[in-house]
Amino acid sequence: MKVILYPHGGSGNHGCEAIVRATHKICGAEMALFSNNPPEDCKYLQQNICKIHNAHSKIKRLSLKYLSAFVKYHIGKQQYAFNHIAFSPIFKAGKDADIALSIGGDNYCYGAPALLYYINRQLSQQGTKLILWGCSIEPDAIDSNMLDDLRLYSHIIARESITFSALKNHGLKNISLLPDPAFVLDKCDLPLPDGFIPGNTVGINVSPMIIGYEKNDGATMTNYVNLIKHIISTTDMTVALVPHVVWSHNDDRRPLSELYDLFKDSGRVIMIDDHNAEELKGYIARCRFFIAARTHASIAAYSSCVPTLVVGYSVKARGIAHDLFGTYDNYVIPVQSLANDNHLTNAFEWIQQNEQQIRQHLTEFIPRYSNQTYNANKILGSLL
Repeated sequence: MKVILYPHGGSGNHGCEAIVRATHKICGAEMALFSNNPPEDCKYLQQNICKIHNAHSKIKRLSLKYLSAFVKYHIGKQQYAFNHIAFSPIFKAGKDADIALSIGGDNYCYGAPALLYYINRQLSQQGTKLILWGCSIEPDAIDSNMLDDLRLYSHIIARESITFSALKNHGLKNISLLPDPAFVLDKCDLPLPDGFIPGNTVGINVSPMIIGYEKNDGATMTNYVNLIKHIISTTDMTVALVPHVVWSHNDDRRPLSELYDLFKDSGRVIMIDDHNAEELKGYIARCRFFIAARTHASIAAYSSCVPTLVVGYSVKARGIAHDLFGTYDNYVIPVQSLANDNHLTNAFEWIQQNEQQIRQHLTEFIPRYSNQTYNANKILGSLL
């Protein structure tokens, strides 16, 4: 079975990397990854996982292809004339592929993904079978244009029940509900840095993205600062700051470094360096608690049965927590709702007080929940 994966921003987002790794584990297929940043993927992914290709073709000026696109765009008013050339590697590979997996589970979370709409139309028109793989979609964002695009997929796999219900309510038929592929990501246990106490460390992840969604300027960092102060003053636990996205324009290490600089002299706060997704999961799995901003950092914790609090901003955080616990209350704090300086600390105290109950639930629930991801093989097989 030949499978192409698209669109992929690059493995500097270790959530994207985790999806690629886990998809290979689930499918065991010959995979070609079409990436916006192949050098990142070569850095973090082994070549035996997938063949890495540039998703874009360079357009040489004054070439026949360029001149043809120029005429179509400026005279024929064909808006996507240049995109047809730019994404030609995906279209060419799609003709020989058995299935194309659209793996960007978040791509429908941030407004209308016009370029993805275009790529899907072209692939569909040439007869490529499309699957939307592990998606989350804000119910209120589903409009007629999005529905037209979603109907192009031979099958849609939602990774949480809020999205699944929304798709079902809009009349889409070929849909399934399965956990995010990254729930079966392997972990790699590297040596722990000095001060990291396995089983007695609070892992903390914060991202520029959630800061961008806050309603009260400075509320996010103030809450994280107060949380770390609380942990240091009231417990004997260490704090490990864990980045999960290291893109230059969206780098978790920036806010985490601010936190580290404030508390480094305490001797109780550690900064974890950048690593691949399996290695980061190895650190997260050895935490006692985890506070996550990034979805796939939370999935690394959940799947390792670590009691986790998510500072979320969208349907994916709420939906995944609801499917794990039957509710997202107390397990997810919308960053938009941070109304006082100790909101995060109070939420952490609830997780702390219910630690044993949460850990026991995850230990019993996660194995059978994660194993559901392998049902995706039946879906792929039915389409061949």
